[in-house]
Amino acid sequence: MEKNREKRSAPREQGPRGADLIAGRNAIAEALRAGRAIDSLYVQRGERSGALQALVKKAKEAGATIKEADPKKLDYLCGGANHQGVVAVAAVKEYATVEDLFRRAQEKDEPPFFVVCDELEDPHNLGAILRTAECAGAHGVIIPKRRSVGLTYAVGKASAGAVEYLPVARVGNLPSLLEELKARGLWIYAADMDGSPWCQTDFTGPTALVIGSEGRGVGRLVKEKADFVVSLPLKGNINSLNASVAAGILCYEVARQRSGTKAFNP
Repeated sequence: MEKNREKRSAPREQGPRGADLIAGRNAIAEALRAGRAIDSLYVQRGERSGALQALVKKAKEAGATIKEADPKKLDYLCGGANHQGVVAVAAVKEYATVEDLFRRAQEKDEPPFFVVCDELEDPHNLGAILRTAECAGAHGVIIPKRRSVGLTYAVGKASAGAVEYLPVARVGNLPSLLEELKARGLWIYAADMDGSPWCQTDFTGPTALVIGSEGRGVGRLVKEKADFVVSLPLKGNINSLNASVAAGILCYEVARQRSGTKAFNP
């Protein structure tokens, strides 16, 4: 009997725990009007009303990613609240601009060091990369607006607070961004399996380190823009490393070279 009472009294799960969600058209419109950073907007599939389309347009202009979802997913996200066909996921931190990242490097009087994430989808991977990049002295992280996890609650938690200190910029087109970075003097290094050994690569100059997605790695168009492709040795049966692990090793090679720390050479 006691066990049954405990079971009946247990609270029902109300959507993703800790997620910063805003449900309903008026609430989202007010959040946008107040300048709240919206990471993504979930819109009920097939909904075409004029008021909702106007809200979608405002969210796009504010940099939010628009995603279609069925009503059941919207119900789950907001725990059954009256969402009126739309739910917003607020970013845990305001997005920076690429110019903010350059400014940060200039203020520190250091050659720019950016980490570019090519369509990472796992929030724990992005969070771990933010944590490592901040510790290794990177000046910022750049992610694409589409087909990528944003600054969600889970990313912020996985970053162990790094999201509060390391600026994250979001851009519409990564290949175009890399061309812009190259024009501003950065060398582009893509992490992939068919490159030169990571420990024989010079990272002391202005650097943009590109980390590929969990499934397919660095995309073809992005890879074509790279000046160098660098690889880590794989001695086991698995043919790739976790994205955040590869990023950690490479970020600290950049940090080692920039600090002048000598590597042991038996």
